[in-house]
Amino acid sequence: MTTPKLRAELDGIPTYKPGRPPAAEGSGDRTGPAFKLSSNENPYPPLPGVLEAATAAAAAFNRYPDLACSALTAELAGRFGVPEAHIATGTGSVGVAQQLLQSTSGPGDEVIYAWRSFEAYPIITRISGARPVQVPLDADERHDLDAMAAAVTDRTRLIFVCNPNNPTGTVVRRAELERFLDRVPSDVLVVLDEAYREFITDADVPDGIDLYRDRPNVAVLRTFSKAYGLAGLRIGFAVAHEPVAAALRKTAVPFGVSQLAQDAAVASLRAEPALLERVAGLVAERSRVVEALTGQGWTVPETQANFVWLRLGERTADFAAAAERAGTTVRPFAGEGVRITIGETEANDLLLHTAETFRKEL
Repeated sequence: MTTPKLRAELDGIPTYKPGRPPAAEGSGDRTGPAFKLSSNENPYPPLPGVLEAATAAAAAFNRYPDLACSALTAELAGRFGVPEAHIATGTGSVGVAQQLLQSTSGPGDEVIYAWRSFEAYPIITRISGARPVQVPLDADERHDLDAMAAAVTDRTRLIFVCNPNNPTGTVVRRAELERFLDRVPSDVLVVLDEAYREFITDADVPDGIDLYRDRPNVAVLRTFSKAYGLAGLRIGFAVAHEPVAAALRKTAVPFGVSQLAQDAAVASLRAEPALLERVAGLVAERSRVVEALTGQGWTVPETQANFVWLRLGERTADFAAAAERAGTTVRPFAGEGVRITIGETEANDLLLHTAETFRKEL
């Protein structure tokens, strides 16, 4: 029996792997609660007023959402001081990233990004038909911008710079990023993926929106999934000059962003004092976790995100299994390391106990 013909580009493309959910309470030999530290989610509930806004929107979900995301676009434009025509929304920043590839790259084109970085990059690049060009991180788990600039060819169409980098948490600072942008040809789009921007405390890490203003080939990705805690509603956005933003609107799935997500995002933006308080709490926990891991003897890259990275090589799967037995799920990258989300204090304490025990066995 014959089967439908599918695109050859799909052969060998892995399916995106989400973080594992926590094991059920009381499973195995464990009696206490289990925690999910595998998806970089915000452990707090929605910000004040957000649930009410989403609930009100749900009363009309027999209607299509606002295709233009008008209220949210206006809110974002005012917040960042950019023209509304420079805003484009989508189903999370990864949805917008895929639209960027649809807008710029196809068969014969090349897309450059650091590796390891966000695992969706190779997937969405290959879906577009383009060729991924993966540039290894340097010895400090950071982007090697000189090597990335050297990898640019006349076939390069787009470059991702994940800042902070997922999964290592490391950052690119202002001077080095500006030097890199100066080296990239003006017809190559550089995408600054700032999904974790709100967790940055290093003043030398630039705000990508400041850099985009006088650089037409720079686009900035942001999301409401992390700091704002709207991961389940799938909403993100790009800030880019009008030709790029217009292309994003052309490639968007019609009505892809629900009205619940739009209204919840607007309410989240208006609850900034509570957001800042929660982010400060997570950043404080991040510092505590890093200090404890370092004290145990681990080498922890400097992180400016809401997660930490442990390079474990062949012991990666063993560590992930030990963490799950103890009541926490982390995100393993086979043969490389584990990414550990900063969660509730109790969850972080469980993880630190696992890490201490595991370290003694190395």
